Amino acid sequence: MTARLLSLWGRINASYWFYPALFSILAFFLALGTIALDRGPMTDVLSHVSWLVPARPGGASDMLQVIAGSTIGVAATVFSITIVAVSYASGTYGPRLLTNFMEDKGNQLALATFISTFVYTVMVLRVVRREDEAPVILGASDSAPGFTPQLSLLVATAMMLGAIGMLVYFLNHVPDSIRINTVLEDIGKRLIKQVQRRFPHEGCDGEQPDTSGGEPVNVERAGYIEIIDFDGLEEIAEEKDVRIVMEVEAGDFVHPPRPLLRIIGADDPDEIGKRVRDCFVLSGLRTPTQDLRFLLDELVEIALRALSPGINDPFTAVTALHWIGAATAELGTRILRESANDEAVDRDERDVVPITHDFADYVAAGFGSARSAVATSRKAAMSMYDALENCYLAVTDPGRRTVLMREGDRLLQQAEEELTGPNIEDVRRRHAEWKKALA
Repeated sequence: MTARLLSLWGRINASYWFYPALFSILAFFLALGTIALDRGPMTDVLSHVSWLVPARPGGASDMLQVIAGSTIGVAATVFSITIVAVSYASGTYGPRLLTNFMEDKGNQLALATFISTFVYTVMVLRVVRREDEAPVILGASDSAPGFTPQLSLLVATAMMLGAIGMLVYFLNHVPDSIRINTVLEDIGKRLIKQVQRRFPHEGCDGEQPDTSGGEPVNVERAGYIEIIDFDGLEEIAEEKDVRIVMEVEAGDFVHPPRPLLRIIGADDPDEIGKRVRDCFVLSGLRTPTQDLRFLLDELVEIALRALSPGINDPFTAVTALHWIGAATAELGTRILRESANDEAVDRDERDVVPITHDFADYVAAGFGSARSAVATSRKAAMSMYDALENCYLAVTDPGRRTVLMREGDRLLQQAEEELTGPNIEDVRRRHAEWKKALA
C-alpha cells in the first residue's frame, strides 16, 4: 500500500491539474466565507472606514468582471507558454527531462493562482445586486436596495494583485528554468541528494555476504519497477522469519518469468509471494523517485546530445561532465551496500538484502556511457580528465581509485581512434599530466 501511495503522489506531483484544482476548491470555500461575513455586519463596518471608499454595486460588478475575464485569459496564456517551454526543453535536452519540468512548482503554482482567482471572483460576482434588484433572501441583513460585498471585493482585489506578482515571477521563471545550466544544476543537486539519502554512511564496501539459495518469486506482468516498498518487505520478512534477497531494483524493466526476489527459509513461498508482489509498483516509464540511475542517465543524455554532430555544443557537455563528476565523487566516499531503509544494520543481518552495484558500475554508467561522445571532442575530453582528477582526490579507497584511473586510460584509447593532429596531441599531453598528478 505504501508503494502505491508513493506512486500516486509521484504522479500527482508531476501533474498540472492538482494545484489548480486544490487552489480552486480553496477559492470556492473562501468566497463562501467572505460572502457570509459580508451578509453579516462586515459590510456596514467597512462602509464606515474613513480611508476606505466603499464600492457601489455597479462599480463592484464591473471590477469583478474585469478581474475574472483577465485572469482566465492570462491563465490560458500561461498554460500555452508552459507547454511550449516543456516541449522545447524535452525536445532539446531529451524526453526524460519531461518529468522534471512537469514537477516544476513555479509553473504549477502560476496556473493555480490565476485559475483560483477566476473562481473566487466569479463566486463573488454572482451575489452582487444592483439597487433596482430585489434581494434573493427576504429578511436578510442585506435586504436593503442593492448589495455590495465589500470584504469579498477587497479580497478579490488582493488576489488580483497577487496574480500580477505571480505573472511577473512566471515570466522570469520560464526562461530561467529552461536554461541548460539551470537544468543541469537541478538534476545534479537532486542526484547528489539522492545518493546521500540512499547511501547515508561513508566508507568503503567490504566483502559481499553469501545470499545464495532461496525460492524465487517471479513477476506476473511486464513494466518498469517504479516504487519498491522496503518497509513492507521488512514487515513480511520479520513476520514470517525469512530472508528476502532482491533480484531487481527501481528502474529495472521486468517481464515474466523474471524473478523479483528470492525468499530464504520460507515454509510456504507461494503465500508469501502474493504479499511481496504487492510491495512492487510497475509502470510504463522510469521515474526519479527511487531510481538513482535515472538521474545519472539524464546527465549522460544531455552530454551525448550536446556532442552530437547536429548540435555540436561541447560547453554544455562539459557542464554535464562536471555534475557527473560531483555525483561520482559522492558515490566514491560512501558504502554502496546500504539500502534506503537500512541505515546502520550490517548486510549479513538484514531481513531484506537489496541488490548491490559497486563503484565501477556507477562509473561505467556515468563517465563510461558518455566516453564515446566525449572522445570526439578535444574540449570535452580535457574537461573529463579534470572531473576524473577531482573524483580521484575525493576518493580514498585504492580499489575505487584504480577504477577512475582505468576510465581515464580508456578515454585516451577511445580518443586515439576519434581525434587526429593537434587535438589528439593535446589529449595525450593532458592524459600524461593527469597520470602524473594522480601519482
